[in-house]
Amino acid sequence: MFDIARGGHPIGGEDYKAYVKNLRKAADESGIVCNQSHAPFPSYLVNNEEYNKHIFPYLVRAIEVTGMLSGDSVVIHPAVFPGHKIGGDSAVWETNMEFYNNLLPYAKDNNVKIAVENMFNWYEGDATASPATCSSPEEFVRYMDALDPNYFIALLDIGHSEMENTGGRSAAEMIRALGSHLKALHVHDNDKVHDRHTLPFTQKINWDEVMTALKEIGYNGDFTFEAEQFIMQFPDELAVSAAKMMLDVGRYLVDKYELGKK
Repeated sequence: MFDIARGGHPIGGEDYKAYVKNLRKAADESGIVCNQSHAPFPSYLVNNEEYNKHIFPYLVRAIEVTGMLSGDSVVIHPAVFPGHKIGGDSAVWETNMEFYNNLLPYAKDNNVKIAVENMFNWYEGDATASPATCSSPEEFVRYMDALDPNYFIALLDIGHSEMENTGGRSAAEMIRALGSHLKALHVHDNDKVHDRHTLPFTQKINWDEVMTALKEIGYNGDFTFEAEQFIMQFPDELAVSAAKMMLDVGRYLVDKYELGKK
């Protein structure tokens, strides 16, 4: 639901319930399960109350639609401040606690969990990323300890956690720090510098380290790709073949490391 706050999107319009009911019907008929959704972003802009008032109802809409599709969780980015310090500061913390707790009643009403994602900053002219909200293990754990565990979960974006100079050292370190807080993933590969969103084994992330850490904590959530750039590089005629390759890679990793098995 990245684009529902932009004009013309059917989920952003007045007749969204009928549209979503048709989506649900098509999904049920096809055996497709909605496990995890993504709300529009940025979800909050510093010193821009006009934007924040505009976007908030669409975040609520994303929660509602996820519930209508029987989804378990919706990813809602935290507020990201420029000049973020590793570990965060009081302004970032207070803004995000208020922001997420304002969304909590809607999560309860729709029986949907809100997934908090580790972020990064990138400033014009820089060669690498910089820290942002929840980009260090200590800060991410602090957020999860403070939020209602019945309605907030940690979503680890593996690509973000592997980018240089963001406050952590690896996805494996983040996985072990989060432990039982970790319930969802964004799985994709990169060159350790840029946010590439492509298929594992095509860039530089060490997937043995990632998967071993997931196995160690007994991770049994979904293995959700956010690797759309892999498919988008192919012509339409090869999109299905590219998606099949993505499926094969996911099954290979899950089966090799026996994720979800007791």
